[in-house]
Parts: sequence; structure tokens; C-alpha cells
Amino acid sequence: MYIWASQLTIMNKNHLYKGTLSTILLKLLEEHGRMYGYELSKKAKEVTQGDLDITEGALYPALHKLEAEGLLTTEIEMAGKRQRKYYKLAEKGEGEARKRIDELAEYARNLQQFLNPQPGHG
Repeated sequence: MYIWASQLTIMNKNHLYKGTLSTILLKLLEEHGRMYGYELSKKAKEVTQGDLDITEGALYPALHKLEAEGLLTTEIEMAGKRQRKYYKLAEKGEGEARKRIDELAEYARNLQQFLNPQPGHG
């Protein structure tokens, strides 16, 4: 029962990340260069200490959308006997990644003002 309860907590937190998933993926690719899907998911979970568990059903549609927008390029390589698809920022994606990351940082600062208002600022 404890495992189920902790998994439920993580799943409930995922909705908070939903609107920022594409920016999170862009940020990871900006920092780490070329990555494959599972690697992106694993790194997001590691960075958030387990809070963000990106499902395949959320990850791949987000990656495909970013690719369709011209922000990502892909390369397919063999990993043993299977193909592995790597994603990396396209030239257009580099500027857009920085823009979206800056917007998200500003949003986080503004949200912080609501959560922890400073005396005399509200």
C-alpha cells in the first residue's frame, strides 16, 4: 500500500509539469546535447528527485511536436540489435529553447511572489 500511495503522489504532481513539458525537454537537450527518449525521461526524474515521471504517452507526442515545429532534429543509430532515436536541438531550436526557458523562469519567479509574498510587496 505504501508504494501505491507514493506512486499516486508522484502521479498527482505530474499535472503541475504538464504545461511546461516541452520547455523541460528543450532545457535538457540544451544542457546535455543529443539524448534519446528514455534518457530524457530518466534525467527529468533524476533532476526532480523523482517528482517528474514522464510517461511514454506524454514524452513522445511532445518530442514529435517539437520536431514538427522545426526545433529538434533526430538521428537514428543502432544500439545492439535495435534502433535508438536521438533528439537534439536544431539551429532554430537553440534560440527558441532559450526564449521558452527564460519565459518559464519569469513565470516561476512570479509564482513565487504569490506563494511567498515579501513584506511590503502586496
